[in-house]
Amino acid sequence: MNTGLAPNIASSSSKASIRTKLSRFGKQLRKDLFCYLYLAPFFTCFMLFIIIPVFMAALLGFTSYDGFEKLHFIGFNNYIVLLTQDVIFLTKAIPNTFLFALLVGPGGYLLSFLFAWLIHQLPLKIRDYYTLAFYAPSMAGGVALSVVWIAAFSGDRVGYINRLFLKLGWIDNPVIWLQDPKYLLTIMIVVSLWMSFSVGFLAMLAGLQTVNRELYEAGRIDGITNRIQEVFYITLPSMKPQMLFSAVMQIVGTLKAGAISTQLTGLPITPSYSGHLIINHIDDYAFIRFELGYASAVSVVLLIISYFIMRFAYRLFGSKEEL
Repeated sequence: MNTGLAPNIASSSSKASIRTKLSRFGKQLRKDLFCYLYLAPFFTCFMLFIIIPVFMAALLGFTSYDGFEKLHFIGFNNYIVLLTQDVIFLTKAIPNTFLFALLVGPGGYLLSFLFAWLIHQLPLKIRDYYTLAFYAPSMAGGVALSVVWIAAFSGDRVGYINRLFLKLGWIDNPVIWLQDPKYLLTIMIVVSLWMSFSVGFLAMLAGLQTVNRELYEAGRIDGITNRIQEVFYITLPSMKPQMLFSAVMQIVGTLKAGAISTQLTGLPITPSYSGHLIINHIDDYAFIRFELGYASAVSVVLLIISYFIMRFAYRLFGSKEEL
């Protein structure tokens, strides 16, 4: 006779616990209302420019849309075509992006730390001048590309590289560097490494200045005998937050660096797709072919790749609470 009472008691107790939790949440919300008001501008911008665009891109990835006609829901067709039939994506964009990211990402990251560490060893009165000299190329951006590197790799005899190599006898005729598929990706990597000393470089330099000097004295007592051991056993563990921030910035900067190919060549599509990265593939389908649904699918794939690479960075430099 009492078999139906137990479920009723359980459901009523669960409802009571939910009401209790909601009441506690309401009280805590009223208590911290002033803090939420301060967070509101950032939260609004974050929703408008990050969450909503990502959500819309994910939805557009399942449609066929050219920006003018109505949306046509096509399910996973865009992703199936992308991963099975898009020859340019599979043979050019993916290999170029991973080669570019593998060399520019870790390479720029290591160079940033190396030069930040070397600058940190300099006297304080001249340290700022060297910091500005390394940071300036990242501020110049496209201006430096158009003025310095395009002139350096100009395809005539006036180009700095051609003139030097002709004078040394290494080449007989001028090389059209920026239009030759054999050299374009290599040039992109070199220029990107030159521009890699950006905000992450400053974060590393700031992190080096926060390391407690007493740790080095304690390390010498414990048996550390050279500067390399100091870097691995004291410096790096003491500046993990700055290393993590720099890694994230380097990942983001590397994966969105597709504009460098168009700035160097002056073409929306590089010759023989030699400098074609994933971000260039997105621009191709979004702004040249107006296949916005397909471009959204490519952008979602790039977002997923970025996520897993960042999770790897968190594994390396993040604390246990951040994993």
